[in-house]
Amino acid sequence: MKHTLTIEYCPRCAWLLRAAWMAQEMLTTFQDELKSVTLVPSETGGTYQIRVDDVLIFDRKQEDGFPEIKILKQRVRDQINPQRSLGHADR
Repeated sequence: MKHTLTIEYCPRCAWLLRAAWMAQEMLTTFQDELKSVTLVPSETGGTYQIRVDDVLIFDRKQEDGFPEIKILKQRVRDQINPQRSLGHADR
């Protein structure tokens, strides 16, 4: 089963570039596991949330900032394929 990843971002905060970069990183790392990656402009200011199959795995407001990409990859991996090694990103 392939998974969907959704990145909801605040366009007024100019986070489109960050969302696009994270989408590219996820598509590159999880090309066999992901069916789609969707970027959704939020109508709520300050929003930056990432979901895998509707399960919230990151919320900028709850975590008070953005994670390193390796942390985000680990969270996605843990949701879609916990046995998978991420190589250097697991160190």
